[in-house]
Amino acid sequence: MRRAGIVAVLATMITALVPGIAQAASPIGPWNPIGSDRARPLDESQGLATIVRPNETIIRYTGVGTIPAGVSSRGWNHVGDPGAGQGFYVEPYQRDDRGAKLFRVQAPNGTWSEYQHALESWEANNNSFAAVSPDGRWMVAGEWGTMTRLIVHPMPGIAFTTPAQNLPYAFAIRLNRPVRDVQGCDFTSPTQLLCSSDDPEGSLFGIKKPLLQVDLAGALSGSDVSGQVTALGALPQESGCGGNFEVEGIDYDERDGTLRVVVLSPSICLLFDSKTWRFRK
Repeated sequence: MRRAGIVAVLATMITALVPGIAQAASPIGPWNPIGSDRARPLDESQGLATIVRPNETIIRYTGVGTIPAGVSSRGWNHVGDPGAGQGFYVEPYQRDDRGAKLFRVQAPNGTWSEYQHALESWEANNNSFAAVSPDGRWMVAGEWGTMTRLIVHPMPGIAFTTPAQNLPYAFAIRLNRPVRDVQGCDFTSPTQLLCSSDDPEGSLFGIKKPLLQVDLAGALSGSDVSGQVTALGALPQESGCGGNFEVEGIDYDERDGTLRVVVLSPSICLLFDSKTWRFRK
């Protein structure tokens, strides 16, 4: 193609893309954006967790490309936003039927174990995320859709150490108002979680794709606890393509107070400008 033709094609492409650029990152409540990193759609698209161990610290992502073949071949074909605490790392898996949820846990010594949770009659089969309480005793998990609860289990590998037995439901965090399509949560303190919501409607808080803060009435202790939900603001949606972004997992790095949230770009831009956003207070 002649140079003039190439320039014309590029100009057309740029013109088509520019109107789709959404808002740049701005402060979300007390959280100020400090930068972003590209999130690879194959293996960094579902979420991330900071694993702090005596001899190393690892930031580990999940995506369709990180699912072990031995796990997907047994029906668990979706991995969610992982969690970590006390040196343990946990990945949440779901399947398309009403079969058990799977939590794949790596201990600080590197060994892996698998814990299955048989669904309660009222429980959705979605297993969107895992968040480990700061004391390591509890694991919070989430369902998809519009919910007024977060599910709590004893933390597999710490408080529950028998993989051959069903990982039981322990209690719930009872939210004071509904949330929709929560993709990830992480503790910032024993009585506070931050959660990333992929809510496409905005009818619950007047904000689409919000960052949610959940303040607990007390630290998790074995019985239902109430949680007050506040929408801090919309998560950043910045891309060269217009369309629907997808908010994914979240991680709070206790070492330096960095908050990270994965936001996937629309359309073909998913491949090259999806981001993990970084925030600090």
